[in-house]
Amino acid sequence: MKISTQTHAMSEAFGEEEAIRILAQIGFDALDYSMFHQDHDTSVVFSDNFESYALKLKKIAEDEGIYFNQAHAPFPSFRHDDDEYNRKIIPTIIRSIAFAGVLGAEQIIVHPVAFQSDKKEKNLELYNFLLPTAKEYKIKIALENMFGRNPNNGQIIANVCSTGQEFAEYMDALDPEHFVACLDLGHAGLVGQTAQDMIRTLGSDRLKSLHVHDNDHVVDWHTLPFTVSDSKSLDWHEIMAALKEINYSGDFTFEADGFFRHMPKELLIPACEFLYKTGRYLVGLCQ
Repeated sequence: MKISTQTHAMSEAFGEEEAIRILAQIGFDALDYSMFHQDHDTSVVFSDNFESYALKLKKIAEDEGIYFNQAHAPFPSFRHDDDEYNRKIIPTIIRSIAFAGVLGAEQIIVHPVAFQSDKKEKNLELYNFLLPTAKEYKIKIALENMFGRNPNNGQIIANVCSTGQEFAEYMDALDPEHFVACLDLGHAGLVGQTAQDMIRTLGSDRLKSLHVHDNDHVVDWHTLPFTVSDSKSLDWHEIMAALKEINYSGDFTFEADGFFRHMPKELLIPACEFLYKTGRYLVGLCQ
C-alpha cells in the first residue's frame, strides 16, 4: 500500500516546488495535491498557464521519484443562498479536474452537497455534469463522506454520504469506471459510524481512496493517528484489519495537517517524518 499525504501545509510553509522535494526525501510514495485553499482569482491553477504549471510540478515530482496519486478540488461544491459563489465554483471545480489530470493524478476528490431537497438526484446531476471533463483528462472523480452541523447549536450531524449504506447507494448510481469512493476515516466517527464498518460496507470495488486522520468523535481535528486519547481515538487496529479483509487496493493518504497547524516552520519536517513513520506502521498491520 502506497503512503501519501496532502501538500497543503508544506506548500504554505516552503512553496509548492520545495514541498514536493521535501516530502519525497522523507519517503512518501505519492502526494495528494491540495487545491481547496487556492484562490480562483490569484492562483496559477486557475490561470491560462495552468497546464504548463501542472507539467512543471509533475516533472519535479518525477525527478524526485514521487508522483501525484490524487488531488482535492475546492469546496464546498455549492452554497445555499449564495448565487455569486455558485456561479464561480463549478468552473473552478472543472479547472481543478483538468489540473489534476495533467498532474497525472488517478482521482480527484469532489465533495457532494447536502442539498435541501432532492439531495441524491441533484448530486448525481452535478457529478455527471463533471464527467466529460474527467473523461477528457483521464481522471476519476472521488466522492467523500461528509457531515453537517445543526443550525441551532452547531452540533455535528450526518448529511450526505455520511453512512456506509448511503455512500454505497450513491456510488452504485454512478459509472464505476469514472467514479470511486474516498472514505474520510475521521468523518465516519463524527456521525456515529465506525470507519471499519464503512470500509466493509463499501468494499474493495467501490473504495479506492482514503483520507487518514484521527479525532475524538466530537471535533474534526484532522490530526495524526494515536495522538488522541485511547478511549476516544479511532480504532486503528480495527480499521487496518477491515482494509485487509476487503483487500483494499488503494493508497493510504493522510489528511492530517491539523497535526501541524500550530507548529513553527522549523518543526514541520520532523513532524512530517513522524507522520510518514506512523503511516508505515499502520500499513504494516495490513501485511
